[in-house]
Amino acid sequence: MPEWDTNQNASVYRITIHGNIDPKWSCSFKGMTVFSQDGSPVTTLTGRITDQAELRGILNKLWDLNLIVISIYQLQDRI
Repeated sequence: MPEWDTNQNASVYRITIHGNIDPKWSCSFKGMTVFSQDGSPVTTLTGRITDQAELRGILNKLWDLNLIVISIYQLQDRI
């Protein structure tokens, strides 16, 4: 199992959800960029995630907010 180093093993992810989240919530999602186009029922969260535990924490928060995850994409591996 790999040893996770937050500086070398972070990947960039884009999580798309059905629902709107105010960009002010960015700090609640580990500093990810929160974007929702005006009038769209879809919000995207984009940012660095260091490991699977951090990803699961974000997904758990979305679950707790009763938001539907549409997709999760790993945009860039290990930056």
